[in-house]
Amino acid sequence: MAVVTDVTDATFEADVLTRSTTATVVVDLWASWCGPCRVLGPILEKVVAETDGVELVKVDVDANPRTATAFQVQSIPAVYAIRDRKVLDSFIGALGEPAVRSWIAGLQVAPSETELLIESGDEASLRKAVELEPANERALLALSTLLAADRSDPTRREEALRLLAKLPESAESRRIAAEARLGEEAGEAGGSPGQGVEAKLDDLLHRVRTDDAARQEFIDLLEILGSEDPRTAAYRKALTARLF
Repeated sequence: MAVVTDVTDATFEADVLTRSTTATVVVDLWASWCGPCRVLGPILEKVVAETDGVELVKVDVDANPRTATAFQVQSIPAVYAIRDRKVLDSFIGALGEPAVRSWIAGLQVAPSETELLIESGDEASLRKAVELEPANERALLALSTLLAADRSDPTRREEALRLLAKLPESAESRRIAAEARLGEEAGEAGGSPGQGVEAKLDDLLHRVRTDDAARQEFIDLLEILGSEDPRTAAYRKALTARLF
């Protein structure tokens, strides 16, 4: 069966909108009391599991009213296909498996020249993709990631920041921007579990209130550490205490 992600109001941006720039995301809006939802859910899981390039997420409308309101949900089950942050298609009600297969099949489109260039992944291809579609989020993120990783060349990292400025802020864009600003320091923070980064954060913490550059560097280091590192939450709490 398909790997299904349970999405909340808090994770919708990352798990649906951002993810839709690299795959078609099928959003199943449901509720535990809804009988037709329980009928449709397994069918969606089965068909999506057999379809490349399509991912399934579920949103409990009772627990996540903000998302339900955004979709203007009046009846469930309601299913939406999202690609590149836009609704491709939708349906309401518990369709049978043949109808669901037909609907999912209709979401498949031949990759565009830009998509093929992005999949290539090399710098020349990514630059061509951005040239063809200057606002393409996937192309901009991929190229900025490549440029930000060049820790020895500040001009390339500055270009990465200019590209990221064209995009809506997301967890991914914040991390890439942090890597671009930190340069070699990003590698040291991301690759070492030792006390070096802690010493750096402790030093910066004393200056965050009056020094904008120190505050930005502190935040960037936490982005590189990531939310799963237990030090991140502790240092974010310390930052808030120091600022407020």
